[in-house]
Amino acid sequence: MDLPIVWRLVINNASVAPPLSLRALAFAVLLASTTLPLSVTPASAQMPNGPPPAIGYIVAKKTPITQTQQFIGRIEAVNRVNIVARVTAQLEETPFIEGSEVKKGDVLYRLERPPFEALVEANQATITQYEALLRNAKLTTQRAQQLLATPAGQQSSVDSALAQQQAYEAQILGAQAQLKTSQINLDYTTITSPIDGKIGRTAVTVGNVVTPTSGTLTTIVSQDPMYVTFPVPSPQFLDLGSYYAGKGGFNSVRIRVRLPDGKLYGPEGKLDFVDPSVASGTDTVNLRGQIPNPVNPDTKPGDLNRRPLVDGEFVTVLLEGAEPILALAIPRAAVLSDQQGSYVYVVGDDNTVSQKRITLGQTTPALATVSAGLNEGDKVVVDGIQRIRPGAKVTPSPAPDAPAATNAAGQ
Repeated sequence: MDLPIVWRLVINNASVAPPLSLRALAFAVLLASTTLPLSVTPASAQMPNGPPPAIGYIVAKKTPITQTQQFIGRIEAVNRVNIVARVTAQLEETPFIEGSEVKKGDVLYRLERPPFEALVEANQATITQYEALLRNAKLTTQRAQQLLATPAGQQSSVDSALAQQQAYEAQILGAQAQLKTSQINLDYTTITSPIDGKIGRTAVTVGNVVTPTSGTLTTIVSQDPMYVTFPVPSPQFLDLGSYYAGKGGFNSVRIRVRLPDGKLYGPEGKLDFVDPSVASGTDTVNLRGQIPNPVNPDTKPGDLNRRPLVDGEFVTVLLEGAEPILALAIPRAAVLSDQQGSYVYVVGDDNTVSQKRITLGQTTPALATVSAGLNEGDKVVVDGIQRIRPGAKVTPSPAPDAPAATNAAGQ
């Protein structure tokens, strides 16, 4: 087998020149090899251009969409009552369980009663005394009037007797008012719940003296229904007003709630109040709705968190239109974006790809609604997007249907 020319030169040189060291010989071989021309792949070995890439598309069409806006809101109790003492007395009993639900009329605190019972009895005795004096005054008046028919009778005596009678009648009315006041104060020694709700912890324990200035003894918050309040930026509030004005106002909007754990709360609420003024510090308008808060069926009295909604917690509020509308909806994966905004790839009748700039409406992880830039009937690329560019030829085929468009809450 013939040796390459480089090796033959090296061998020939080695036969006529003084013996080279092994390192010098290796350097000569390396230097000679770098002078070899690079091999050129024949044209017949190049890869030919392949067929147009295969892509999948969907036809843009209008789909029923429930208009939804998301806001951060807070759950609030419809009724909140601070329990305070109405009289000064020693606390004798607190028969309620802290943190439990109570009914209207349930006894919460019992104060000492004897001093107030004694005052009631004293006022009753005063009334009895004045009634006896009144009876005597009436008899005196009758005698004085009878004497007027005789020479011994005098009109002044009649007038004096009538005045005394009327004075006793007035004193009886005053004593009756004092009796009523003392009876009310006696009733205040038993403090009952004015509403159904969940009671907090007590601020005063048995044995302490409470007064009307002692402050709040405990707080009760109602449980069902609940309020959900949420601020809406004023520009968005104006858009909502113009959109729902001709659709029934409050009746055309429903409220859904996403709980802090990410779960969508089942019962729906209704919008019932819009603040008449814009908050100057935040440029927002406060909206409020009512939403049911029933007892969880798997719980029993005494369990914690018997109801899913808790006063004061933060939730995500979904403001939904009661009636769906028709809008162009495409898979969210088909939407691309760059510094100029969002766009999609569309396949033309000649199987050429073009780029269309679009304006997005409501979006979910699965769907996006398009408010501008796309026409009904356009073939939007959803599969094989990474293999195409504008102006490229493709081999299109219909892709599986996009997920059903229900609403923008990502249910």
